[in-house]
Amino acid sequence: HASLFEGSIEQIHHTSKPEHTPGHPVYTFRLENIKIKKLIEREILPLLETDFARDELFALIGRLLEIDKHYARKENVVFPYMEKHGITAPPKVMWGVDDEIRNDLKGLLRFSQKWTQEELVKNVIAATKKVLDMISKEENILFPMILDTFSEAEWATIFAQSKEFETSWVVNPPAYLPQLVIEEKEESIIQSGSVPLSAGALTYEETNAIFNTVPFDMTFVGADDKVKFFTQGKERVFSRPLSVIGREVKNCHPPQSVHIVEKIVEDLRSGKKEHEDFWINFKGMFVHIRYYAVRNEKGEYLGTLEVTQDIAPIRALDGEKRLMDE
Repeated sequence: HASLFEGSIEQIHHTSKPEHTPGHPVYTFRLENIKIKKLIEREILPLLETDFARDELFALIGRLLEIDKHYARKENVVFPYMEKHGITAPPKVMWGVDDEIRNDLKGLLRFSQKWTQEELVKNVIAATKKVLDMISKEENILFPMILDTFSEAEWATIFAQSKEFETSWVVNPPAYLPQLVIEEKEESIIQSGSVPLSAGALTYEETNAIFNTVPFDMTFVGADDKVKFFTQGKERVFSRPLSVIGREVKNCHPPQSVHIVEKIVEDLRSGKKEHEDFWINFKGMFVHIRYYAVRNEKGEYLGTLEVTQDIAPIRALDGEKRLMDE
């Protein structure tokens, strides 16, 4: 598979295939893979053959952890479209391996002080081999599969939704705008007039604005276990592309945690619980996550609502505040 990376980026510009156009999602994925491969084969592995300082190696491993952004885009933007085309097994397997790689790389930094130099070298070689194997799987299996399956309209939409996620080492890819009309959003049933609620009524515009103003994320999974809605406020904790709409909730999570998700939903559906809480440290935030059972007036289960908020600023409050800021 090494031959896949021979030649220069400039050479592939001369072909007419859409995926060879800068900005096309596969072009960006492949460019990232070239940079990942170079980092491993030209910097990390050669360093292991020297009397290296651990700090120097850890700096390189830290750079390699940028691969998480590459995997996150693949899992959250590409995989949903594969599932829409009935391709479900490969995403599950690949996501599981992605998580193994993430854990292995983080483990190199977390546990390395317990290892001898020889053990460290052995573990670095094993972890980087998994990364290179994943590159091979993407180049030889994943990319050909999705290039044969997705339409140009889907690729344009995937590019637009990829903006929710950062790239690994590729800064601001150019816009990918094929010469066709990008798939339009389905027209909302209600665009004008008011929606009667149990206490008052709101217009479509007001409803959407309120949902996107509240200082927490909300995601609603219907009774059919498919994602139906999420808010798009400014204070978002987790990135979510529009492609998640209609996706089975079990496919929105790594394979290792699917059983937890299914247990939460089942407990809420059955009435065993009305909510379930978690709190985690995440990217400098203290995040509270609560899952609610949503029921109608008859007590019938309609779905599960996930509410996520960074509560660090709230935890830091002290005393009272009774006056307005100037």
